[in-house]
Amino acid sequence: MCPLDELHVRSLDGEDIALARYLGKTLLIVNVASKCGFTPQYRGLEALYRQYRARGLEILGFPCDQFGHQEPGDAAEIRQFCTLNYEVSFPLFAKIEVNGAGTHPLYQWLKREAPGVLGSQAIKWNFTKFLIDAEGKARKRYAPTDTPEAIGRELDTLLPAAA
Repeated sequence: MCPLDELHVRSLDGEDIALARYLGKTLLIVNVASKCGFTPQYRGLEALYRQYRARGLEILGFPCDQFGHQEPGDAAEIRQFCTLNYEVSFPLFAKIEVNGAGTHPLYQWLKREAPGVLGSQAIKWNFTKFLIDAEGKARKRYAPTDTPEAIGRELDTLLPAAA
């Protein structure tokens, strides 16, 4: 069962956001960080968002500081970094935990529905990506090394044709 109609997250501005607002959209959910070797993927994620948003894609970025302290900033610093360096316009949320006892319920569900290599549920690093279809089914987990450009090829088959 998809919990999107039940879960809430906090925006970078501290606003409570019901994930139900994204029901019916194709989602790419990503744990992000500003000081990671994969941080340049922000550029590719923003390009995907601009290319596919009109066809129903939403990218949801969740800053996480659990991997090498690579997201040390507060909400204002994260927003400024992403805006100035990558012109990020897709939604970014408050920092969350993706592993351990404090794992956010969204990531508990994602890891259960789309396990990693050999069935592993742990998130291995920043920029792990989850593709959720418009029906709320977790379709695929992508490793941090999977580029947004490669994911774009799959989006063409999932999203309705442009009008």
